[in-house]
Amino acid sequence: MNIVICGAGSVGSHAAEVLAPSGHNITVIDRSEARLAMIEETMDVRTLEGDCAAAETLAEAGTGSADLLLGTTNRDEVNLLAASIAKGLGVKKSIARIHHGTYFENRGMNYRRHFDIDEMICPEYSTAWEIARSLRNPGALAIENFAGGQIEMQEFPVSPDADAIGKILSELRLPMGTRLAAISRDGHTFLPEASSAIERGDIVILVGNSKVFQETRRRFRKTQGGLQKVAIMGGPAMAVWLCRVLRDRNCSIRVFERDRARAEELAEKLDWVTVLQADPTEISVFEEEHLSSVDAFVALMDDDEHNILGCAWAKTKGVKKVIAVAQRPNYLHLLKHVGIDGAFSPRMVAVKEIQNSIDSSPLRRVASLAEGVLDVYRVRVGAGSSVEGKPLMQVKLSPNWVVVAIQRGETVWLPGAMDTFMAKDTVLVIGRHGMEKDLKALFGAN
Repeated sequence: MNIVICGAGSVGSHAAEVLAPSGHNITVIDRSEARLAMIEETMDVRTLEGDCAAAETLAEAGTGSADLLLGTTNRDEVNLLAASIAKGLGVKKSIARIHHGTYFENRGMNYRRHFDIDEMICPEYSTAWEIARSLRNPGALAIENFAGGQIEMQEFPVSPDADAIGKILSELRLPMGTRLAAISRDGHTFLPEASSAIERGDIVILVGNSKVFQETRRRFRKTQGGLQKVAIMGGPAMAVWLCRVLRDRNCSIRVFERDRARAEELAEKLDWVTVLQADPTEISVFEEEHLSSVDAFVALMDDDEHNILGCAWAKTKGVKKVIAVAQRPNYLHLLKHVGIDGAFSPRMVAVKEIQNSIDSSPLRRVASLAEGVLDVYRVRVGAGSSVEGKPLMQVKLSPNWVVVAIQRGETVWLPGAMDTFMAKDTVLVIGRHGMEKDLKALFGAN
């Protein structure tokens, strides 16, 4: 592929570093001669000094005949404009990296559609979701941001006092938008049918719309833990995303932000969160706020070293779980050695999303639920396939597969019996390992 990357910062340079070895022809544009020189020294890519939002510069980079343009600068407006101009010049696909919720959540208007951009990614948002999953439930299963957080998938044991025990699936009448995807019993994992009963000791995999997921989960795991106490060090955009994801999730959240103006802004935005203008690594603050008793300490500052040292210090003071964000991924492999329980890199998340976006394969395995038994697949429905135009109830899926989500354009949902498949739909399927060839044939994924 011919790829133009706008911005030689952390995300742009890492994207070039990851994509270039795969044989792609990369051109990196940036205003900084020094940044471009660093890229030239370490990578076999073309560089161009200039304005990423200028049509003349983009044309000189060969954008008109390129397969992909990535807007990865640190300014949303530049990324949006570059991606939009690129589409006007003739690029096949454009992706803009977005930092702020105004654009990413399309507040007031659909910015993606207005600027004719194929995709917008927000690494801070995606990273916040990954952190939230690790906090809320260690058994949460990643599904490659298939639905941008709209769909959740979790694996957990059925509690002994659960309402579902002894009932068959058809009797449970799960809320619309949720599905029991798999059951593990005595070391055997299988796809349930309407007549399958829930037994004590079962481990289930539940998939559902995030809005009703917790309600359904309580059918299988009635026992609730106490209020989870979370302390967040730093108040960047990612902290806002994380607080929003954790809202109404049985969490008590305190955000520590040293800058007074930013702390006041956060307090206004997040009225369900306690915001303190303080540094939690100061011994007096740590002791006064009883932070040794929190369930999790999350460091989200822009300074990697401060995040790492803050987490390591909190761990020595008795915090059960500490999580650090590191912008530079070369730090990640070191963090477990200093007692940090979880580490996340927005830069790596961004590049992973880009790789997923440019993966044009009609069928891809995105996760394994039971190694060698069940896998999660992303499948694209082909024109003229045997399922096109048919409602789900008429498609022969059982006992090998279960459809857990359909994505059509920007809309993602868990399908009901009467929902139909259309060409170009992207479908999330849980299926038996080793049956990829049959799955391709069924959906015309060629």
